Order: sequence, then C-alpha cells, then structure tokens
Amino acid sequence: MSTSPDEIVSVLSRWLAGHLDNAAVQGPLESADRARLSHEQAEIVDELLDELAKAGPSKSGHLERTVRETLEALATG
Repeated sequence: MSTSPDEIVSVLSRWLAGHLDNAAVQGPLESADRARLSHEQAEIVDELLDELAKAGPSKSGHLERTVRETLEALATG
C-alpha cells in the first residue's frame, strides 16, 4: 500500500510532536506514492530517509530541520 503526500505530512507532524519515533516514520516514507510527488518532493523524502537511517533511534537538530524541509516541500508542491 502506498502512502499519499497527505499521509506523509500527518506522520511527520506526529513525529515533530513527539508521538512517533524514527522507526515509525521510515515505513510510510518508504512506501510513499512517488507518482503523486514532484521530483523535488521525492528527492527530499529520499534525503529524509537517508537521515533517518543515519540517526538510528535518536532525534537531532539536523534531523528535525530535514523533517521541516520535507513538510514544506510537500505543502508547497
């Protein structure tokens, strides 16, 4: 099952609020419906996946910035 951009926004918002851990975000990002994302959106989702893999279970300022950039890219198209 693929994840829509709106579902990604919801998951990332929940992560920012501290309701989800890094592992819970990876699944929806990996199943993102690339056909519904622009090239830029797909790139930033992939960048976020890379950052999550590097971060492991910890949250960092850099990871939070990347999540916010991803949210912005998804919101602005």
